[in-house]
Amino acid sequence: MGGILLAAVIVVGFVAVGRRSALRGRGRAELESESTSGSATTESSVDVAERPGPGTAAPPTDTAEPATVEPEVVEPEVERPEPRQSRLARLRRRLAGSGNALSRGLLTLLSRDRIDEETWEDFEDTLLTSDLGVGPTTELVENLRTRFRVDGIADPHQARGILREELIKLVDPSLDRGLATQRGETPAVVMVVGVNGTGKTTTVGKLARVLVAEDNDVLLGAVDTFRAAAADQLQTWGDRVGVPTVRGDEGADPASVAFEAVKAGIEQEVDTVVIDTAGRLHTKAGLMDELGKVKRVIERQAPVTEVLLVLDATTGQNGLTQARIFAEVVDVTGIVLTKLDGSAKGGIVIQVQRELGVPVKLVGLGEGADDLAPFEPEAFVDALLETPAAAA
Repeated sequence: MGGILLAAVIVVGFVAVGRRSALRGRGRAELESESTSGSATTESSVDVAERPGPGTAAPPTDTAEPATVEPEVVEPEVERPEPRQSRLARLRRRLAGSGNALSRGLLTLLSRDRIDEETWEDFEDTLLTSDLGVGPTTELVENLRTRFRVDGIADPHQARGILREELIKLVDPSLDRGLATQRGETPAVVMVVGVNGTGKTTTVGKLARVLVAEDNDVLLGAVDTFRAAAADQLQTWGDRVGVPTVRGDEGADPASVAFEAVKAGIEQEVDTVVIDTAGRLHTKAGLMDELGKVKRVIERQAPVTEVLLVLDATTGQNGLTQARIFAEVVDVTGIVLTKLDGSAKGGIVIQVQRELGVPVKLVGLGEGADDLAPFEPEAFVDALLETPAAAA
């Protein structure tokens, strides 16, 4: 009996100890929980205390979003075209140094110690191969032979002077080479025509630069809607000198685009509207009729003051064939000769003028943006008679 009581006492003791330990652990946890809760309450109280009341402006914080900044719009840089006189001087140097057939033939004649019959025959052959044409060649040789014989010319310097005079007569300085680009009651309208590959669109862009350099307000019409990227090419030229371009969708009616371009030019009161026309095969009558339609539609709003035919000077007789056909359709008023360097034959200047009865007004020598200048007979002849060494 006594043993049972002793065991019971021991068990009760262990239970009591375990309860005290449990209570002690629970108390410690509760104390930690209360401490944490009190800390949070304190922080919450601080937040509430510092929170501005109604009508009170909130203090600035580092987390505020920065103000929105509008992106800067960068305008494309507008180029200033080269002045007229420096263009003329550079073109003259390039022509003199090109060594074209006409220039070589003239210099050969002047370099001979004695001009005999064989010399004249060689000279005549050179002129014919330089696209001068049979008529002008015969005229020039006969006039030179007569003057050399009558005046007894033996000095190369005197011979050069006579040759210069006769060449200038052939080029005909009496022709009016001015461009009708001045505004009247309406803007002047310049149509630029020619087959693809002659440098027509490039010429329009260069012409815009020439006009801008002369302080004209210009607008371009991208009427060549058939050739891929023609309008993009023209607009790029316009953007370079700050000139607007009116264009239509690819394949749009060219006459409609031309009409809108002239309309915009009238509304904006520009000085000159330059129209870049389609230049597909000139042998197709339908396309030439289309070119005539463009001109008629333009003239419902304003007269076409200038029709410039662009010819590649290296194409020779083929270029003359093109000139005849275009002249029948749109009354060409002037010629632009491109690529008049390298393999070009300078005699084309004289022959095309006689063929059409209209003057060469502009010449292009090279691919540079300012390689287009007014054609001046005296400067052209002087360049032909100038040696490459002197031109350098």
